[in-house]
Amino acid sequence: MRDPYSVLGVPRSASEKDIKSAYRKLAKKHHPDQNPDDPTAHSKFAEASNAYDLLNDKEKRAQFDRGEIDADGNPKFAGFNPGAGQRGGGRTAQGGFTAEDILKEFMSGFGGQPRGAAGAGRGPTGAGGAQWDPFAGATAGGAGGGRAMKGEDVVVNATVSLEDAHKAAAIQVRMPNGKMLSVKLPEKVEEGQQIRLKGQGSPGMGGPGDALITVRFAKSKQFRRDGADIRTDVPITLYEAVLGAKVRVPTLDGSVELNLPPGMDTGKALRLKGKGLHGDGDLYANLKVILPPGGDADLEALARFMRDQKPYKVRD
Repeated sequence: MRDPYSVLGVPRSASEKDIKSAYRKLAKKHHPDQNPDDPTAHSKFAEASNAYDLLNDKEKRAQFDRGEIDADGNPKFAGFNPGAGQRGGGRTAQGGFTAEDILKEFMSGFGGQPRGAAGAGRGPTGAGGAQWDPFAGATAGGAGGGRAMKGEDVVVNATVSLEDAHKAAAIQVRMPNGKMLSVKLPEKVEEGQQIRLKGQGSPGMGGPGDALITVRFAKSKQFRRDGADIRTDVPITLYEAVLGAKVRVPTLDGSVELNLPPGMDTGKALRLKGKGLHGDGDLYANLKVILPPGGDADLEALARFMRDQKPYKVRD
């Protein structure tokens, strides 16, 4: 991956708020659902998510800034190449390094020195006398040793309802291996945000990788999202529109009762302040007048009377 600061377009001095704001803009811009005809959208979205995941972790960000890990979060060990040279004392004929030389440089990254000594024709040994292997998780004797490769991270998409996102609920997520996990959504979770589950990725010699749960908001039959605002349609009768009434209005927190004043037009929106997503926006109830099913003779007679005796204009 490229430098995470470059990916998000922020300086190294950027605050956590700046990083989060930059990620939100990129996630919204490159989300695959918003760019179905762009074959590069998925990779751009994933790159932005991975960059945010690294910089949002204070420890990883500090390690990256110090040059201890790369942009993918992998440790950096200068000159570490376990395939170079051969085991045995001294340098190889090809000018490479022995296992002991590699071990010394590897251990210097941890501020320590290799234990034991390397004899002729032998690699370095730990305190228990076991030969060191740069690919092993630790020396058999328990002292020193290198890091084995962790398993790969797995990326899983989780489709979340607006109600669950609003309440930061716990959702069930099926992993690629069929395992079901209960995942607690963070407060004020955003579309495209990733949730890291430690140790739930693919197995590896150095332990399992992590699972990256990418949140996607499900389309709702009842609510429409407009940024932080929420819109919903509320059907009302003709007499409720004319005379006024108390009607139940659905919200992300459950239904509430709303006083409908007389003389309401179809399409008029009533605002419920603070009832938007995460409480950051408002909810707008769009009124829709519904006529009685199957027609009504009295209503038809009234309509003819109004047309003939009391006409009024609603269009230019």
